[in-house]
Amino acid sequence: MAWELLIQGVGGRTFFMASEEPIRGKRILVVEDEPIIAGLIGDMLMADGHDVDTVSTGRAALEKLTTGAYDLIVSDLRMPVLDGKGLYRELERRNPAMVQRIVYVTGSALDPGNEAFLTETRVPWIAKPFTIADLHKLTQGVLRRR
Repeated sequence: MAWELLIQGVGGRTFFMASEEPIRGKRILVVEDEPIIAGLIGDMLMADGHDVDTVSTGRAALEKLTTGAYDLIVSDLRMPVLDGKGLYRELERRNPAMVQRIVYVTGSALDPGNEAFLTETRVPWIAKPFTIADLHKLTQGVLRRR
């Protein structure tokens, strides 16, 4: 089944991608402090055919990344201990290739500082609440870029 992807970021940049077959079987790390949302995102990604681990902070994500490789990180922006922006900055310092494999699912994209951060980094993101189709398109687009 073919699908199309159109993402418009905060900075007005529009990305378009198309694919014939969905990518499956990738290792994805979900970083989300709200257990119900983490579970929903994990379930959606597992239904899409991926192997999913979840953690609740950016610090826990960094620990997970020391013990295994991931094809994609799906993260919230606002979290305790180490937020999504801090996770991005640490990835830039420790493993720069991983910043190309992070996406944000957030309810705070337009909070002070977050809009500038998303514009500066050009990290793909979707707003909460989102649909299964939104998450699928976002993750497939980044996995296809690799």
